[in-house]
Amino acid sequence: MCLILLSYHAHPAYPVIIAANRDEFYDRRTKPAAYWDDNPEILAGKDLQGGGTWLGVSKRGRIAMITNYREPGSFNPDAPTRGKLVSDFLAGHETAMNYLQHVKRGAQSYNGFNLILGDDSGFYYFSNRSGEIKQLQRGVFGLSNHLLDTPWPKVEKSKKHLLKALEQTQINENEIFAILSDTARADDTRLPDTGVGIELEKILSPVFIRSPKYGTRCSTVILIDKNANVRFVERTYAPADGRWTDLRYELSWRAAIVS
Repeated sequence: MCLILLSYHAHPAYPVIIAANRDEFYDRRTKPAAYWDDNPEILAGKDLQGGGTWLGVSKRGRIAMITNYREPGSFNPDAPTRGKLVSDFLAGHETAMNYLQHVKRGAQSYNGFNLILGDDSGFYYFSNRSGEIKQLQRGVFGLSNHLLDTPWPKVEKSKKHLLKALEQTQINENEIFAILSDTARADDTRLPDTGVGIELEKILSPVFIRSPKYGTRCSTVILIDKNANVRFVERTYAPADGRWTDLRYELSWRAAIVS
């Protein structure tokens, strides 16, 4: 993932709302969201190169998502795949806190990442570039390719639009998808400097990225209501013509992280 918005107990009807974009090279092979053949507990897309995923839920009330931390000068091509940090949590039984403590011990073997996990004890955030495990309190959070709530233009803008959507009694998923489809570039004066150069910073600055070889591959909206009913909608884009395909899943949890 390259943009994650998380609303946690910030709306009366939906204790958990997640809106996320996955940005990736168009030629990286991927399966769309589905229950995994080798583990039907997991609902997630699948990265066929690394074998993991970027965002998913389990039937047992677990949720996980990850973004890369952008630092091109430190990239190690031989590092383990970060997507397995998501799928291993979804498939496992450790609490989110215990799992993150385990991850933390070996975190420096990975390229930079941000990991958000949820289970029946709440939501937790960890980055191997900050080294701190943080339990998230009520609120609205934004995450791109730096640390949680770093005020990049795309993070601030999309959080602002989500907060506006949360003022409504009913949440309209199409309105959330509209937030995720914003292609406007940030003003040059507000661009971060992550070491990729000004021209690439411009290309990467929108919420929804388009370029010849790299861009937003899919958008996901997850709505979890007070009764722990989960609506999972993934919108997958075809870069050649801009068309999309929606996949919808409904499942029910016990109270889990919504209580």
